[in-house]
Amino acid sequence: MTVALSGRASDVRVISLISLAHGSSHFFHLILPPMFPWLKAEFALNYAELGLLMSIFFVVSCVVQASSGFLVDRIGARPVLFAGVGLLVIAASVYSQSNGYLMLVMGAIIAGCGNGIFHPVDYTLINHKVSPPNLPYAYSMHGVTGYLGWAAAPAFMVGIAQLTDWRIAFISAALLEAMILLILWMNKNQLVDDVKERHEQGKQDHQSTLAGSAPEGMFAFLKLKAVWLCWGFFFFSMASTSSLQSFSPSALLKIYELPVNVGNYYLTLLALGSAAGVLVGGYLAAKLHSPERIVSSFLSITIILCLLLATGFISLQAIPIIFCALGFGYGVIAPSRDLLVKLATPKGVAGRVYGIVYSGIDLGAAVGPFIFGFFMDAGLPKALFMGIALFQLMIIPTVFRVRNVGAPVESLAK
Repeated sequence: MTVALSGRASDVRVISLISLAHGSSHFFHLILPPMFPWLKAEFALNYAELGLLMSIFFVVSCVVQASSGFLVDRIGARPVLFAGVGLLVIAASVYSQSNGYLMLVMGAIIAGCGNGIFHPVDYTLINHKVSPPNLPYAYSMHGVTGYLGWAAAPAFMVGIAQLTDWRIAFISAALLEAMILLILWMNKNQLVDDVKERHEQGKQDHQSTLAGSAPEGMFAFLKLKAVWLCWGFFFFSMASTSSLQSFSPSALLKIYELPVNVGNYYLTLLALGSAAGVLVGGYLAAKLHSPERIVSSFLSITIILCLLLATGFISLQAIPIIFCALGFGYGVIAPSRDLLVKLATPKGVAGRVYGIVYSGIDLGAAVGPFIFGFFMDAGLPKALFMGIALFQLMIIPTVFRVRNVGAPVESLAK
């Protein structure tokens, strides 16, 4: 009993630290966009230039995410985590001292480098440090803090900017991230990643979790079909989510004549609904051991909701309920999605696989809004919700294909 409690307490500490770091990375996704009105006025920028800053951030993050997994597998997750959090501190500091567009670009590049390390680091530590029965709960808390980071950033940045100015807001973000780095450093012993042990496990177990022998060679894992199916899952998922976050307020204005500020309020409901959904999703993933059914069922619901929004016939009172339900559906899916990636990951190469697979998130975030921006410019706001539904529909076949080539999910709970 003592050993079990000790192991559970260790899991809680590890999950808490990793979730804190993950929440801070999502927080930094949205420290720049709320400051666009201030930056536009300060440096006489147009919206295309401001939007390009976010594209730079996500493209750099995509490249770093795909490559940082190799570094995690070579030197361990902990030093890479400290470096990433430190880079976010530097990025916010650069933003605060910007004297023109080039410094903002520099800050976006540094922030992208810092953000790109989190998924390879987080999931390597979770899978290595957390006991298998607690993995669904770890994925759930990891996801919740991400959504809470999204929800907190606009209020934090705008509130401080309105009370003081935009430079103080960025300095405050840097100080907040520095405090998180200090907390992680003070608990560094909980984040020890034994690279040698992981490599030994990979050598001893020549059967991958897919259905064959574990591939050998640094890049051999790229031959695994399930890795690219998971990448496609993340790409289409984030392309739809980021497009909804970027353009739904404007689309609601054109379709339902809702003010943009009300549409932005609905995005907060979307994030909070997602946080609640992740908690429920962690419970369902742990109890049902059927991630493909959970993902396909809730994706079907979100597809129907998006198509309903596209009709233009939804009552204004129902729209906030739909956004809460959309967020809830997205959240429920997340822990099962992460279990599927775990299923597709051979032992000994976790950092590399997570780096490649989760780079789909950043590329989807960069590509999705770019595509749907053309529909919005063409005066086709309903196409936004229809296209998002189509992207979600394309995810469902990838889920069952990953499951069919994977090991039994029930083994994760043993």
